[in-house]
Amino acid sequence: MDKDTFFNKKQNLRIKGNYLQLDVPKVAGILNVTPDSFYDGGRYTGKESIAAQVEKMISEGADIIDIGASSSRPGAKEISSAEEYRRLAETLQIIRTRWPRTIISVDTTKAEIAKKVIENYQVDIINDISGGLADDDMFDIIATYQVPYVIMHMKGVPETMQQHAHYDDLIREVLGYFSERLQDARKKGIHDIIIDPGFGFAKTPEHNFQLLCHLSLFRILELPLMVGLSRKSLIYRTLNITPGESLNGSTALHTMALERGADILRVHDVKEAKQTIELFQRMKTEGNKYYDVQKSE
Repeated sequence: MDKDTFFNKKQNLRIKGNYLQLDVPKVAGILNVTPDSFYDGGRYTGKESIAAQVEKMISEGADIIDIGASSSRPGAKEISSAEEYRRLAETLQIIRTRWPRTIISVDTTKAEIAKKVIENYQVDIINDISGGLADDDMFDIIATYQVPYVIMHMKGVPETMQQHAHYDDLIREVLGYFSERLQDARKKGIHDIIIDPGFGFAKTPEHNFQLLCHLSLFRILELPLMVGLSRKSLIYRTLNITPGESLNGSTALHTMALERGADILRVHDVKEAKQTIELFQRMKTEGNKYYDVQKSE
């Protein structure tokens, strides 16, 4: 296995004065507290089901719990800020009471929500599918509180995004988007940034496979890379199965993403993702040993 020495990717995230090291890829367990998410909508809307799922993910080794209170599936309608915060507050109260040291990420495009969950529940990461474009105040909030921030690529909004799945040069356009957003974020003083190419967001299955194939090109941005491939339509539509039958396909694509430089896997199935990373790391370690031996001869 060849060693990559050209790019100097940032290998940690500063969280509450400590560092989350990314030398080994991490797993963000998805917790959708919505009634209408594409795979698990409605499963985790009560206190007992939320607590049971969080406990399961933590016991399986989740490094981050990533909470979404407003569905971002294709065609999803936006909910009110009040309803989004109500769902988040109930969930965050459970987690902070029972597992206070857990690293929590909250998915939101609203600066008001980001501010409240950081102040009231010490949320560690904000995951913004709009990359700050949905709310002009988001970058200011992130800069004020200096929490790690996920910038994802998407065109339009979830309700209409698939109407915008048109590109002259997909990879060039997505990289150009990140270049512009990163420039604006850094001007605001945001330091800890994670990029997410946005699989399934304003992209056809063909676009998603092109993006995965060329994922290693995103190393040029020298930032941690998060991927959300778990049980998505590029798997179940390609294989003519359901999201519930898509675990094996998810694992296959996660392996490909790790090979191409993914640092964080955002997943529904924590145990299987952790096992995938463990096997990948073993392969990488043995490959590097062979590389060092060959180099010394």
